[in-house]
Amino acid sequence: MHTVSVDAMIEDLRALVEVESPSRDHDALAASAKTVAAVIESRLGGHAVLVESEAGPHVHWSGGGEPKVLILGHHDTVFPLGTLARRPFKVEDGHATGPGVFDMLGGLVQAVHGLAVLEDRTGVEILVTADEEVGSGSSRALIEERALACGAVLVFEGASDGGGLKTGRKGCGTFQVSIAGRASHAGLEPAAGVNALIEAAHQVLDIAALGRPEIGTTVTPTVAAAGTLDNVVPAEATVVVDVRVETAEEKERIEAAFAALTPHLDEARITVEGGVRRPPMPESASAELFAVAQRLVPGIEGRAVGGGSDGNFTAALGVATLDGLGAVGGGAHADHEYLVVDAMAERAHLVAGLVKAIQNK
Repeated sequence: MHTVSVDAMIEDLRALVEVESPSRDHDALAASAKTVAAVIESRLGGHAVLVESEAGPHVHWSGGGEPKVLILGHHDTVFPLGTLARRPFKVEDGHATGPGVFDMLGGLVQAVHGLAVLEDRTGVEILVTADEEVGSGSSRALIEERALACGAVLVFEGASDGGGLKTGRKGCGTFQVSIAGRASHAGLEPAAGVNALIEAAHQVLDIAALGRPEIGTTVTPTVAAAGTLDNVVPAEATVVVDVRVETAEEKERIEAAFAALTPHLDEARITVEGGVRRPPMPESASAELFAVAQRLVPGIEGRAVGGGSDGNFTAALGVATLDGLGAVGGGAHADHEYLVVDAMAERAHLVAGLVKAIQNK
């Protein structure tokens, strides 16, 4: 097994970061996908296929042979075009910074360079999607297809605090509750209206009461809007709710509860959209692969986390899935996002060791 070059990894990371890739920007994602494909081909050979979708191109590469392990990541980021000009890529004091370094371009680079040290890459597939940050609507079917074909999935989202792996994830979703009332003059005839804002207030309290944090279920109203003018009884209101669950049973309970929401005010109407789109990733799904990682890096930690990833989908299929194999760092989705350069080589070698163990299984 060869060693990795941190300088070469930094070179590739710079190339990826300097092609901005905000979710839903098809032109930017097309350019990003080409760059991802070029990095893969330059380090691993072969041909990386661009899989077109309504969200933007996904990138798929295969080392040939019988599929055994899927390397899973995404190239879309949460930062709008122009972020790079304000926050350019740089390496300073042991940290690499720039939009997307931690979530999750650094992980992609480590995965590719980890595979590059292996002389045998048969059975290995890489899938880098274009829409993970916005729910994976266009990529989920492809992710599930390749995960089932391979039988093992390594996900290159950023590491947990301290460099630990992610052995479990909550299921997560978003609901939008829309309320229709009836407008009227707030001074002349307020009783003639149906106040959607008051109905929304009732619903927020009902919705928040659905949470069961003692078993890992959080139900958090996050965005609300209502009203048009200060002298008009509001006819419409919306409430957006973030939901996290640890079990399939809680997913079903929460979805049923949202479907059963009923108005408190006569003549108010409620419409609910959304759901728990990412099912929970149970720790049992990662147990076997995490044991291998512990043999390769004694003392490495694993933990269940609240955020979701595409690993939720693969684990829900019963496919062995280990997450958090990406960059060591922090600040995902924030301006202080960073990657720890000194950890890159060890993480790349961990990739190589895991893949080799899966190939030899």
